[in-house]
Amino acid sequence: MAKCVLVVDDDPIQRRILEETLKRCGFETRSAASGDLALQLLEGPEAASISLVLLDLVMPGLDGMAVLDRMSRLQAMPPVIVQSAHGSIDAAINAMRAGAADFVIKPVSPERLEVSVKNALKIEALAVEITRIKRKAEGTLTFSDLITHGDAMARVVSLGKRAASSNIPVLVEGESGVGKELIARAVQGESERKGKPFVVVNCGAIPENLVESILFGHEKGSFTGATDKRIGKFQEADGGTLFLDEVGELPLEAQVKLLRALQEGEIDPVGSKRPVKVNFRLISATNRDMIQLVKDGKFREDLYYRLNVFPIWVPPLRSRLADVPELARHFLTQFAAEEGKRIAAIDDDALELITTYSWPGNVRQLENAVFRAVVLADGDKLTVAEFPQIATHVEGFRAEIPAAPSAVTKKPAYDGPALLGAENIVPRTIEVPAGALGLPIETAEGEIRSLESIEADMIRLALARYRGHMTEVAKRLKIGRSTLYRKMRDYGLEERAI
Repeated sequence: MAKCVLVVDDDPIQRRILEETLKRCGFETRSAASGDLALQLLEGPEAASISLVLLDLVMPGLDGMAVLDRMSRLQAMPPVIVQSAHGSIDAAINAMRAGAADFVIKPVSPERLEVSVKNALKIEALAVEITRIKRKAEGTLTFSDLITHGDAMARVVSLGKRAASSNIPVLVEGESGVGKELIARAVQGESERKGKPFVVVNCGAIPENLVESILFGHEKGSFTGATDKRIGKFQEADGGTLFLDEVGELPLEAQVKLLRALQEGEIDPVGSKRPVKVNFRLISATNRDMIQLVKDGKFREDLYYRLNVFPIWVPPLRSRLADVPELARHFLTQFAAEEGKRIAAIDDDALELITTYSWPGNVRQLENAVFRAVVLADGDKLTVAEFPQIATHVEGFRAEIPAAPSAVTKKPAYDGPALLGAENIVPRTIEVPAGALGLPIETAEGEIRSLESIEADMIRLALARYRGHMTEVAKRLKIGRSTLYRKMRDYGLEERAI
């Protein structure tokens, strides 16, 4: 879905020109002929669909500065680019101080406008990501920070907000990778316990003989190796929230103690002579069929009913494909910043591809797919070519890595490490066994070539076939990236010699 830009200008001709220019740049547009009409849109139900405001500074009635002042009080203010025919320095400074992202002088060229809009949106996306990461770290993440645009998640958000208003135990259910932990963090972030400890325990990753010690703590000398006193996860979460991920994996012995902690609000550390009072909010999560686990005798029935007081089921990503484009852009912004790449968007064909795929691995699979695409990408957009593994599973899409040229007229002679670009000697034609990929195994004198020279030739072929994508080359050669770089240096190969 293209970003929507609100054009605010009292001149109808100028409005029309700006709208057409923005549409040619790939944006959707809305327009308002006055500051009052603009605020009605920005304060109304359609405000969430507006990604940026292009605001005229001089208008009759409510002018641009007054609109900026009112917008600063909005809960979610989109970035604003101010335009004016009077390009004074004071006007620009005042607009930027009032919260504008950029200032352009009318009439603005299409190129300047496109750059300004894309830069403002990119900065806004990074700011949103930084805010989301900060809130997650501080324990103040809310449901408004989650990327949920489809109707499928509306019930999840509604139930989550209700659960946040009380201290009721919550059981978040759903397939692996749907984002159960984020739902739990949002429940805490909108509750009275926001900003307090949020302690995560993956019950399936704890060794069975250490479950009680890790959850409930132990006293010094309570067992062999207990050289110091250790507080458990329940005490770490005192005053905050304890999130038990994959709670169905808990051993039966630990389930008894967990039931007591829920019923009495106290725990028994290993080796302790008296129980310890704890004040915690419990949120559990599972991707298992808990009813079946109870029937099989692997989970206590009484504990199940204590945990399943307020169930929230998170639908899989295939049931909410409307969220995929925004989730993909979110991951693109994050990974492009981490990798230091200037990738601004996902093209239309790639968006169609990822919104058609069923995503059996859910949001986690989408995240990893975008990460891989960012690493592979060489341009300023992600295309279908960066999603080859996804394209093979969707009818109508193909993303093949082009093969190396079938015939190479000139090759360097190898009697030592390979040198890229050596074209002064043409080796004689020799017979090679099937599966040798066309690489000669003899020198021009009929001697067997060294392993180093064959390896150098193989690396050169892999670089050509996989277009210099170092991750893919290393994967196909079954060596690490650092090993690949070292061998290329040893053999005098450059990284992008295609």
